[in-house]
Amino acid sequence: MAPERRIDLNLLQVLEAIHDEGGVTRAAQRLNLSQSAISHSLARLRVMFGDPLFARDGRRLTATPLTRGLIGPLRQGLQSLDQLVAHAGRFDPARAEAQYTIGLRDPTETLMLPAIMGRIARAAPGVDLRTVQVRRRNLEAALASGSIDLAIDIALPLSEGVRRLKLVADRMVIVARRGHPRVTKGLKLETYLAQDHVLVTSRRKGPGLEDVELSARGLKRRIRLRCRNHLAALRAVARTDLVLTMAERYVRALTAGLRTQTLPLPFRTPTLDLYLYWHASVDHDAANRWLRGLVVDAFRDDG
Repeated sequence: MAPERRIDLNLLQVLEAIHDEGGVTRAAQRLNLSQSAISHSLARLRVMFGDPLFARDGRRLTATPLTRGLIGPLRQGLQSLDQLVAHAGRFDPARAEAQYTIGLRDPTETLMLPAIMGRIARAAPGVDLRTVQVRRRNLEAALASGSIDLAIDIALPLSEGVRRLKLVADRMVIVARRGHPRVTKGLKLETYLAQDHVLVTSRRKGPGLEDVELSARGLKRRIRLRCRNHLAALRAVARTDLVLTMAERYVRALTAGLRTQTLPLPFRTPTLDLYLYWHASVDHDAANRWLRGLVVDAFRDDG
């Protein structure tokens, strides 16, 4: 009779115990079961494998050739399962072999990656990292499916199935080229409005954060250049009389080597808040918690 495809793990433990103890009574004591329960399990095992498995030799049960062939791989398998259970919920970065994906946008990538990859290189040589841009309307689904492990973005109206942690609250500042004839310290609102501006956005149309605040005051500025990349915008600013309004933390990360100056914005705007997002299903996952910790530390060090 061919063995059944699906075998109860408890039955395999009984088989190992009878083999090691040489009898039903001692196997029952080892597993803290009744002798009748062990005898019943042995009967099921004999049916499964189509073999007596043990033969009586005086007061002991000795293994048949089939059992002798099974016991080595069986013991290894049970030990592997024990180790799997023992290490469940643990994560050792130094031994991990994994790839993680973070959804984020420019220029957060430039701001975050040097610090986080420095930590990964030192602590987790087997861990690879990918960054991707996910449309905001698809962000929750991407986290739920596991196609991304984390996301970093502005405040978004996501469900309770997505956890979040505020990383930074960044103020908006003005960037202009050094030597700009009209943009100097103590810049007034009238002078700001009179300049030609750059707006960095992934959208084809619509106002920026600062435009919403100006509109609430009945004011408007001229957007001379609308583009998608902050570094490209900053390089244009460094070569022209255009001015750019952007988050201060990004300015420090992107203007190295550029002849630009940074000035306070002459009107109040809300801070640009960045959040770390992850799905509730990985809230207690050790690997995901480790990765979240790296992101938090990267922003803390940058600040």
